[in-house]
Amino acid sequence: MVDLAALARPLLIGGVEIRNRVFLAPMSGITDAPFRQRAHAHGAGLVVSEMVASGELARGRAGFDLRIRHSGLPVHMVQLAGREAGHMAEAARIAAGEGADIIDINMGCPAKKVTGGYAGSALMRDLDHALSLIEAVVGAVSVPVTVKMRLGWDEEALNAPVLARRAEQAGVRMVTVHGRTRCQFYNGKADWRAIRRVRDAVSIPVVANGDVGTAADAATILEQSGADAVMVGRAHYGAPWIAANIAAEATGAVAAGVPESPAAMAGYVEAHYEDMLALYGTESGLRQARKHLGWYLDRHGTDAGPELRKRILTSREPKEVVALLRDAFLSATNGAGALRSAA
Repeated sequence: MVDLAALARPLLIGGVEIRNRVFLAPMSGITDAPFRQRAHAHGAGLVVSEMVASGELARGRAGFDLRIRHSGLPVHMVQLAGREAGHMAEAARIAAGEGADIIDINMGCPAKKVTGGYAGSALMRDLDHALSLIEAVVGAVSVPVTVKMRLGWDEEALNAPVLARRAEQAGVRMVTVHGRTRCQFYNGKADWRAIRRVRDAVSIPVVANGDVGTAADAATILEQSGADAVMVGRAHYGAPWIAANIAAEATGAVAAGVPESPAAMAGYVEAHYEDMLALYGTESGLRQARKHLGWYLDRHGTDAGPELRKRILTSREPKEVVALLRDAFLSATNGAGALRSAA
């Protein structure tokens, strides 16, 4: 039986100390600076930027610098994706120049727009090419380099142990494994036991990822995989504190700053919304924030009717959105004035 308290222990990644072993996964379009700052403030051990396209960053495309900008957190970790060694190396140098403490290479994204460009999990179909990217990034920066991968492209090519072993030999300091193949996307159940084959293949830290949302999930994935840490992704939709909850529960503590009343939730969502508008500007911020507002409503504002929800998600007036959010969350009670769900 796994000792869940192990999750509260620090972890070293190439000399960089991480305060606990429950991490926020990099999620494109989600784990921007406002989201990462919240997850860290609640108590997540490590937070990772959303995926950054190396070619766009290397070419100086407007807006991509926002994804690598230092957010003021103790450990700044940037994830890069791409297929060209030169772009990956240059993007890594740019990210390190912006203060990145760790560079992560994406070899796990299953999205067609990424794999169609022979990046993300498509790299697991050509390990020699994947290694050329890893070597380019490791050679370009002095900070630790890590890799996030899947079990393989499909059930006929479960080559994560081979990729992890070769990555370690090339200088990678940690690997994260999502317990699905690319062809599974997010369907079915992640195979936590299959991650153990990666754990057995390398001596560097291994992080287990896929379908973790509770402390019980974390205990089980650690037991089945033998991993050193866990990474939590989609469970954070509408709840940036989930990784922190798991880490806190490991020691019988409580995550910091989780809103516990309708009024607190309204204020929390309002502050997140306003931080996104400040980062992106009003026009882009309105678009970027809608998915987050929808998730908050799905999870904590279930008493808000469809008309109110529609007005919140379609309004182009920030002051109106804030007022409507207060109406939505202040109605989300169970009759005793308590928040319906903060989990």
